[in-house]
Amino acid sequence: MFNYTVETAKGRDEAVQALTENLQAEKFGILWNFDLTAKLQEKGTDFDTPFTILEVCNPQEANRVLSEDLMVGYFLPCKIVVYEEEGTTKIGMPKPSALIEMVHNESIKQIALDIEERLIGCIDKSV
Repeated sequence: MFNYTVETAKGRDEAVQALTENLQAEKFGILWNFDLTAKLQEKGTDFDTPFTILEVCNPQEANRVLSEDLMVGYFLPCKIVVYEEEGTTKIGMPKPSALIEMVHNESIKQIALDIEERLIGCIDKSV
């Protein structure tokens, strides 16, 4: 499966706040907190599903993987989404290990798995 998704009893804003704190503890910063719903509505669409995209990055890890293979930059920064579906808040992300398969570079697969485990840990603590 290419993604990791969990459900939480928290609302979207509360889940984003918890994620922010847990990501910081793992030295991942949020580069962009993008309220997709608000942007689409601003552009005149009737999209009303609460949907937030967080772009997250750990500078040391980004340097590590980019030093191995610049193609990894196509997947950076990592994305975590928080959205509501049928009254339930969900937190999810594409798995770095699944994305990295497209690069065909064995030396960075372990780095991707480590980053994935750390991000999953942050998501799980935020539920």
